[in-house]
Amino acid sequence: MAQIKIDHLYKQYSPNSPYAVNDLSLDIADSEFLVLLGPSGCGKTTTLRCIAGLETQTDGDIFIGDRLVNGLPAGDRDIAFVFQFYALYPHMNAFDNIAFPLRAQKIGKDEIKQRVEQVARLLRIEHLLPRKPSRLPSGEQQRIALGRAIIRRPHVFLMDEPLTNLDATLRIDMRAELKHLQADLKTTMIYVTHDQTEAMSMAHRIAIMNHGVLQQVDEPLTVYDHPATLFVAGFIGSPPMNFVNCRLDNGGISDASGAFKLPAAHIPHLNERVNSAASDEFVFGVRAENVTVETAVSTTPIRGEIVVREPMGDEMIYTVQVGDNLIRATTEPTFQLNPGELVGLTFDADRIHLFDAKTEKALVV
Repeated sequence: MAQIKIDHLYKQYSPNSPYAVNDLSLDIADSEFLVLLGPSGCGKTTTLRCIAGLETQTDGDIFIGDRLVNGLPAGDRDIAFVFQFYALYPHMNAFDNIAFPLRAQKIGKDEIKQRVEQVARLLRIEHLLPRKPSRLPSGEQQRIALGRAIIRRPHVFLMDEPLTNLDATLRIDMRAELKHLQADLKTTMIYVTHDQTEAMSMAHRIAIMNHGVLQQVDEPLTVYDHPATLFVAGFIGSPPMNFVNCRLDNGGISDASGAFKLPAAHIPHLNERVNSAASDEFVFGVRAENVTVETAVSTTPIRGEIVVREPMGDEMIYTVQVGDNLIRATTEPTFQLNPGELVGLTFDADRIHLFDAKTEKALVV
């Protein structure tokens, strides 16, 4: 087992290019399941490849356990890497694919057989051992690739979007199995994905990146409930968080048109929050589940017209036009309104977020 320390990591592919990873510092505990999350090109895979030794960092230090691994070849770092594409040997059956790393280490046949069978039982693929990967569905191929990584008993598992090529139902099953597997193995695991559902459902902690910069690292529910930046707030959650560009207006806040106007009494600690802002412009944010749609419009501070109704089975999503702003709200599926109807909106005061429009950081007290 091993903890990982990344200290001021930089990666630049050419002298004139932007940094793919920009001053990243991160401590990953022994036996932790950490997910690196972000959009394509944010630097998460580059970070993973630097840890693995497949890329050489421009600057900064990487420790695996107590060992500084800067410049150490990938094969000497005691890690196992599971890629998006399984890279199985098509001419070998599942047993031989899983056993390949042990044979490369010249381990005896009896021990190889014992360890392959042990891993196969763990992954429930004993019946697949005689079969070739090309004749198996993608989910079973991924299990074989996992088995080949597990059998080495590495200190660290690195996984780069391993579920991307699976269909939606199989991805759900494999998410649960990977989480259970990591708990059984008690091995440090770093998992890269752009899928927030994977991150929220599997991780002990999520590290969110954008343009090579670490935005926030925390437990999944903390990231969801207390996003540190405007990017995190918009990236995490479905439907995305509602945002309205605002200024102070007679003690409350309003957008430029005045169509969205919310008195200070509806926003806890408004003055303390905006006093810490770098400018007089900020962003109001609230998640759809914290917006209530009211038919009695005379009692609500915000009014608008329903423009879209989306039945989702277990909930209804309404999109309401308020001036130039579109605000989504979720309701019970039995709450039936039609596009064109005028409605009022209220917000859960304890779930309102404010962000500095200049720094894009959350304004908190």
